[in-house]
Amino acid sequence: MSATQPNRVFWRSFHIFEDFGNEAVAALAEAAMLRSWPAGTVLFQRGDAGDHMIALSEGRVKLSLITLGGKELALRHVEAGAILGEMALLDGQPRSADAVTVVPSHGHVIMRGDFDRLLEKHPSCARSTIHYLCRRLRETTEQMESIALYELDARLARFFLATLRQIHGEELPDEARLSVPLSQGELAGVLGASRPKVNRAFASLEEAGAIRREGTAIGCDIALLMDLAEPLEG
Repeated sequence: MSATQPNRVFWRSFHIFEDFGNEAVAALAEAAMLRSWPAGTVLFQRGDAGDHMIALSEGRVKLSLITLGGKELALRHVEAGAILGEMALLDGQPRSADAVTVVPSHGHVIMRGDFDRLLEKHPSCARSTIHYLCRRLRETTEQMESIALYELDARLARFFLATLRQIHGEELPDEARLSVPLSQGELAGVLGASRPKVNRAFASLEEAGAIRREGTAIGCDIALLMDLAEPLEG
């Protein structure tokens, strides 16, 4: 294995590959191509052919849509340790969103042909891929539910909890510190609100004691965040 081919632990840190067997991981590492992109690089645009996916190892990528009125709608921000571009690669349809690096980023590019051959040779990998897609669908459903059904304070609390679960898993500690790399403007796009309203929601969660600013990080009281995340059940 060369210096540009990470080990099994690296590849299995991506949810889509976590149940791949050793031979499949080795084949994946062999086929993947390491790439680097400056901030502001357009990785792909809506309507492009989905001929590859990217395992992001460093940096951050914004996925967004441009509305008919010319307004940008931020869908989500992909952080290091996540995959992007997998949907179009798997279903053969054009890209459904624009992807632009927010900071200098590095990732491993996996071409559709290589991934198809891997699944053909290792059919059990398809189950891990299906599990990953189901998880993504649930996450998307929860995000849409939050925007449609919850007030902004609850949406912000749910965002913090979802981010913490990506770090700690489902069993969260009583207290946790969280570094949020998004600006409040970017966060507003993710939550479907304006920046002033997000500022007020931040202040509201602080007043409730659910969060506190600790330099560049945010201290989180998990129990209070959970109460605020589900106001209809409180």
